[in-house]
Parts: sequence; structure tokens; C-alpha cells
Amino acid sequence: MQVLCANFWPFYLYIDEEAMSKTIIVSNRLPVKVTEEDGQYKVATSEGGLATGLGSVYQSGDNVWLGWPGVEVAGDDKQNEVTQKLAEVSLRPVFLTADEISGYYEGFSNEILWPIFHYYASTYANYKLADWECYQHVNRKFADAVIAIAEPGDTIWIHDYQLLLLPGLVRATRPDISIGFFLHIPFPSFEMFRLIPWRSELIEGILGADLIGFHTFDDASHFISAATRLLPVNSSSNIITVDDRPVVVESFPMGIDDEKYGALTRDPEVVSEINYLRETFKDKRVFLSIDRLDYSKGILQRLQAFELLLDTHPEYIGRIVLHMIVVPSRDTVPQYMELKQNVDRKVGDINARYRTLDWSPVHYFYRPFPINTLSALYHVADICLVTPMRDGMNLVSKEYIASRTQETGVLVLSEMAGASKELIDAVIVNPSNIASMAEAMQTALTMSLNEQKRRMRLMRQVVSKFNIKHWVKLFMERMREVKQMQQSMRSRHITDVTEQAIKKIYNKTSKRIIFLDYDGTLVGFKDDINSAMPDQELYELLEELSDDPANNIVLVSGRSHVNLEEWFGHTNLNLVAEHGAWQKRNGQWENIPGLNDQWKQDIYPVLETYVDRTPGAFIEEKNYSLVWHYRKTEKGLGELRTNELMNNLRYLINDRGLQLLPGNKVVEIKNIEINKGKATSALLHNKEYDFIMALGDDHTDEDIFKALPDNSLTVKVGSNISAARFYLRNYHEVRHLLKSLSTPVVQDGV
Repeated sequence: MQVLCANFWPFYLYIDEEAMSKTIIVSNRLPVKVTEEDGQYKVATSEGGLATGLGSVYQSGDNVWLGWPGVEVAGDDKQNEVTQKLAEVSLRPVFLTADEISGYYEGFSNEILWPIFHYYASTYANYKLADWECYQHVNRKFADAVIAIAEPGDTIWIHDYQLLLLPGLVRATRPDISIGFFLHIPFPSFEMFRLIPWRSELIEGILGADLIGFHTFDDASHFISAATRLLPVNSSSNIITVDDRPVVVESFPMGIDDEKYGALTRDPEVVSEINYLRETFKDKRVFLSIDRLDYSKGILQRLQAFELLLDTHPEYIGRIVLHMIVVPSRDTVPQYMELKQNVDRKVGDINARYRTLDWSPVHYFYRPFPINTLSALYHVADICLVTPMRDGMNLVSKEYIASRTQETGVLVLSEMAGASKELIDAVIVNPSNIASMAEAMQTALTMSLNEQKRRMRLMRQVVSKFNIKHWVKLFMERMREVKQMQQSMRSRHITDVTEQAIKKIYNKTSKRIIFLDYDGTLVGFKDDINSAMPDQELYELLEELSDDPANNIVLVSGRSHVNLEEWFGHTNLNLVAEHGAWQKRNGQWENIPGLNDQWKQDIYPVLETYVDRTPGAFIEEKNYSLVWHYRKTEKGLGELRTNELMNNLRYLINDRGLQLLPGNKVVEIKNIEINKGKATSALLHNKEYDFIMALGDDHTDEDIFKALPDNSLTVKVGSNISAARFYLRNYHEVRHLLKSLSTPVVQDGV
């Protein structure tokens, strides 16, 4: 509850901080393999990086991991058996039918989200309404399972593209719970994402989280762009405001358990395999590639580059080997079957063309390998090829580096993989440029040992520092920070309790001054600035306030004095126009002495140029200022043109005594002497007020907040980032507060 201090300012919110009781991790699949043998279910731990990283979380305390066990389990008895076995290792199942897996996972997740998020929409995306409905149904099923075990104080961490709706569904039922979301695949640009028919619903679902994580800064930027274009939400830097709840969007590059991979190279079984591989390859240089069968992995392009290397550098024939592992994946799906056939054909062509009696250029394996064998291959391979066409992070690159305890070897890495943003000392390639990839392979083959060691040491430092434990720790710490920020925001919002406290103080004071901005504070924004006229309700409200002899109501606006005179000239309000350039005193308008407008003739043509280049933009001319409006322009274009305009204007205004004022969809150029803060300070000079309040929504109103005494009540409307002590969401809440103040207190018994 909020407590009013004896001296009234400031308010404090007492928060009874309850320790978080548990963390609930949610993903499509549980980190285990469940198999049925002879009517009995067995549970085996998975080797995945996510399972390793989150093991320390879900296996401690009351924490749990919730997800699909990977098999269809029919019947209550069998489901109870699986549930009990999973509970022994802190796992909770969400049972799905074959039809649900077909529609939700194979259908919507992998035939719509996967191709679009990997920029293959035109080739592979298949929009089916039935799959979307199934996706919604399964996400609701997950939400029911989460809500059944979630308690106040819990933290819920949701993972990946199969559960994009889940954060919003949980938020709707548990609005105060902590929710984090992490996407393990790329997030596409807006032009690609907008192809999804249900795009807005997906964004709304993700925004149910408090913290949204991506592998790269680009992915985070793409998401913010999509959210602000599709939904009526505002963003500032990496914070999206949903209603009055700030949602933080950040990049958290995922790491691996580097110590595990380093230790594996010393394991006797792995050492034995290393020796065997060295004997097998002898004096040949080994290229290694490991991928899941998928069109996003660039397998065919890699083979084409390897073929080009052999074609242009015949001296490598018999001296190099490409050891290529492709892990089976969805090979019953037509697109994947076709990919598999093309890979098989290309490998066959290369081997048929270049093989000798005792040498084949490509050693191709279409099956998974145990981690010990992979460790040995990582340690032996001279060059690792990680060249996906698009990838969220790609942990193979980091596993290779962690396994290179001898600190030699070369990583050839696609710039389209998230890992390329961290592993900048790899040989970075564009996977679409086959010739460039062949040249990169040549560079890797000829790189000196000293250069290999220099690069590898730097990359090993990165992989070691930003490991999986660091990733988990960073995300969870940021989650706590976000919740603390949200609590702080809630404490600053003027709730009913705060409003009553303000009213009590208001009624005890006898000399008050209230500063009110107009656009965005007393009325909503309109595309046509001339249509934002005061309505009857506003007139009545301001009249009630100004009729109180204890009140001095001052309207401080950026509007022209002609505009304010037309709308409010007949009222008892004190009027300040054009940010303080004009003030109405004793029924007459007066301007600040010494102002001139000669500068307009130089600035106006620049603004006109940008109006011509920006459909929807227009210029408003006032006596002592010019205003560039872009509220009617296309989202994004207005901001782009405004940044260009401001950069150009800065050179013109430096020696003219002018100021650039960015606002809500506007940029104003005015004399530097004109300032709302100076205007309000002048009105307070030699006056003794026992109640000072100011409300405003714009950047220009910050000057008022900063100029007022410390014991003033300052209220920002809309954005929460402000020098003001409190905030209200919109002009409706402003009117509600002012109405409350103007309503007489009814005494008991009267």
C-alpha cells in the first residue's frame, strides 16, 4: 500500500518483498528421452546445451521444467506412470496427442514460423488455418499446466518459437507473476514477419513476458520494429511499454559448457578415438561440418564451395578430406526428403569426380554420433565449417573452439549465424557467395600456426567467459532487475490511494497553482492538429477548477497564442503560448521583449525540402517558432527523416540562438530564450504557494518539472521516463484526477 509522508512529498510504496519460491522452465520438449520398452517407460537425460545450462536451475529446490515428453502417452494409467518417473528428476509433462503434434509442431511451428523466421517464406511457408487453431489450442494447454503449479513469487522462463502465445496467456491469468521469454532462432525483419496472417496475435503473446531475450542485437531490433508497427505500443531504446508495464527486450548470446568439452578431450575413451582418427587421416587436412538436416544450414552451398576449391586448386586432391555429418531431421517431409536427395547426389558427384584409389574427398554420414565421437572429431579437425544460411546462434562453432585445447585450428563461420557477432576472429563468410567460401577454405588451409593460435586463443576466451552458466545467470539477474523496475513504476503511478492522498493535501491548502499542458495532457492527439479542440467536458472541468479562489490554473502550451485565445480566451485561465513566448496578462497578450523571427527565412526552406521528401509531413508556423509535424507519416519513415532533419538543422542553429525541441511526432525550432521552465519560474517569482502541481506529456514539459520546487507534485502523462515524480497513462486519467480535485469533499452528517 502507499503511505503518505507527513511532509506530503514524496510518496513511497511499501513493498513486502516475497522471496521467489521457484522457477518454472517451459519448453516444447523436456530435456529427456522417454522410451517405452516391454510396457515400461524409461527416462534418459538429453545431452543438449539448453538441458546442460538449465540443469542447475530446474534440479535445485522446488524448481521444475515443464514440457512435452517427446512421445504420445495414451491412457490415465500410463500418463500417471510417466508423470511419476519425470517428477523424480523435477520434470512436469504436458501430454500431447499425435494430432496436436501434427498441427501445432509439424504444422504451424515448422511450416510457418520456421521458414519465415529463417527467411524462406516464399519457398516453404504453408499457411493453414487449422494449424493456427491447433497452435492456439496447444499453447492454451501449456498455459493451463503452468497456471496449475504457479504460485505468487514464482518466475516462469519460456523458451522458443513453439510457445510464442504462452507468455500472454499466462499473463492474462497471473498479471503479477515474473515471466521471461527466450527465442532460440532468429527473429526476422518486419517485412518478412508481416507475411504471417496471425502476426499481431503472436507479438501480443510474446509481449506477455517481462523480459524478452534473443541471441543477437539484430533479432531484438527486428522484434521491437515489428511490435511498434503492428500494435499500439511505444518503445524507448530497448523498452516497450505495454499499457503501463515496461517490457525489456535484450540480446543474450547463448554459450556452452566449455569446461565439459575441454575435459572430454582428456577422457581415455575420447583419447583413444582421437588416436584412431589421426591414424585414419594420417597426413590429410580435415574439414569438419556437423548439421541437422535443414534447408537453413547451407549444406548444399558448402558442398559446392568445397567442390570449387578442388576444381580451382587441384593440388589439394588427395590431401584434404571433408568429414560431413548430417543428423536426420523430419526426413519424411517432402522438402526435407528433396534436400536429402540433393545432398546425396552432390556428395556422390564430388566423390565420383575426384576420388582416387586410396582417397575420397567427402566422408558423408547421415546419422547422429555420440558426444565422445564428436569431441574426438572436434579435436582432430584442422578446419570446422559452420556456414548456415541463417541461424540463431549455432553452438557447433563454440563446441569446436572449446574442444581445441591445443589452441590450433581454423573456424570458418557464416555471418548469418548469431555466433559470428561474438567469434569475430573466425574466418567470416557470406554463405551465399560460393566463390568467397572456397577462398575462405583456401585461407584456412594456408593459415600459419602462429595466426591460428592467435585467433583461437581470443575465441577460446570469449567461449569461456560467455559460457552457458553465464548466460543463465545474466538472464535471471536481468529478470530480477526488470521486476524491480516495474515495481518502481507501479509505485509512481497515481492509483486511487495516491489520488485520495493528493486530494487530502489539496483540500488543506489555500493558495494553489496548477500548470497544465494541452495536447496529449488534457486532450488526445489528432492527426489534424486543428481538430484537437476542447470538448464540453473539458471546459466544465477547467471552469470548476478556476472558479475556486484558491486556485491559479495556468495553461502552458506550445500552441500559438491565436489558437489558445480562440479556444480559452473567454475563460479565467492564465494562458502561456508557444512554450512561453506569449503570455496573457490582464486580458492582453504580451510577448517576451527582444525576440525576432528573421531566422525563419533560412530555416523554412530546409523544412520544406523535408516535407517534399516525406509524404504526410507538414510545417506549422508560429510567431517565434517553426514546427515540423510527422504524425501522419509512415511508421519509421517519419523518425528517419526527422533524424536527418535534426542533423542538418544543428549546423544552421548553432550561431543563431535557436533551440531544437523534439516532441511527440514533432520537432520545433524556436528561440533559445523561450522555455516552459522559465515561463513557469517567472509566474512563481515572489509568490508563496502551498500547493504546486504540473502535468505534461512532452519533452518540453520536462523543463517545467525541473524548474519547480522540490515539494511540487509533477506528473508525466504517457511515457514513464521523466523527471516527474509520478505518471498517468493518458489524458483520461488526467481528467479523472482533476475532476477528483474539483469535487467538493462531503463531510459526514452533512
